Amino acid sequence: MRRRPPVPAAARAILARDRLALARLITKVENRDHGVAPVLQALYPHTGRAAVIGLTGPLGVGKSSLVNSLLQLLRKAGKRVGVIGVDPSSPFSGGSVLGDRIRIDRDPADTGIFFRSMASRGHPGGLAAATREVVRLLDAFGMEVVLLETAGTGQVDVEIGAVASTNVVVLVPHLGDEVQSLKAGLFEIADVFCVNKCDLPGADGAARYLAELVGLTPRSDAWRPRVVQASTVLGTGIDELWAAVEAHEAYLRTSGSFEKGNRTRLEAEVLELYRERILAGAVAQVEGSPELRRLLDEVEARRLDPRAAADSLYERNHARRRPRS
Repeated sequence: MRRRPPVPAAARAILARDRLALARLITKVENRDHGVAPVLQALYPHTGRAAVIGLTGPLGVGKSSLVNSLLQLLRKAGKRVGVIGVDPSSPFSGGSVLGDRIRIDRDPADTGIFFRSMASRGHPGGLAAATREVVRLLDAFGMEVVLLETAGTGQVDVEIGAVASTNVVVLVPHLGDEVQSLKAGLFEIADVFCVNKCDLPGADGAARYLAELVGLTPRSDAWRPRVVQASTVLGTGIDELWAAVEAHEAYLRTSGSFEKGNRTRLEAEVLELYRERILAGAVAQVEGSPELRRLLDEVEARRLDPRAAADSLYERNHARRRPRS
């Protein structure tokens, strides 16, 4: 009979809700430390229970304030909540540009909250490659809800749909033109629309406009995205926003869409990890090689352009492995 490998001490610490162990392990995951693999494997059977809720939208729409309000609501309801804030990366260090700022109000003594700011590390959608694994760590740690706030880099972060089961797209009044330009990306991922800062003029018009777009936009499922208004200044609409999130989560469970979506997310994760492994191996094979140095000499002398040099590297190192037909 095949014996199971012993459970690593770090995994036991996570299951025992050791916050310091969790913080250290997240750092290792962010740094792509291959030594965490046995720990992640041991914790995987203890995951799959947390509701993962994504919040995205353009910069300046008040996502962090909205997350803070949702956090207070959930804690009052007795929910253990993990919060991941994905910030833009420094182009020099790769670290989080905004990670040191105080993003949410939290009592340091409240063990029912765990907040982590992560760097997007240049990922085009603003999501770090390690985000899925960090979400899973929070799940194994016992968090019932994980709120995932994206950086809002570029126009909107559509990659969040590959991580969260319910996606909230946050907008503010007077973004009609921007909504129009973002419509394709927004409507692909939005399960709930939140018109934040509804204490400002034009909120009702923005909500009506979104509701009209929702009615005209076909979806691959039967869910009709809810449109809610909220104001963190007035403290209104937060209950309605969470009710819309819960309604979508309930729809996923009753319609069978959760299992389908979960499999799609897992496929995306496996393929992303596979690509990461292949890319790292391919680059390591040619980095610093005599072949690369020769091609760089040609590029530097303007006898070869960079694209042709890259094509040459690919053909020499991959074409030779193609199976013969």
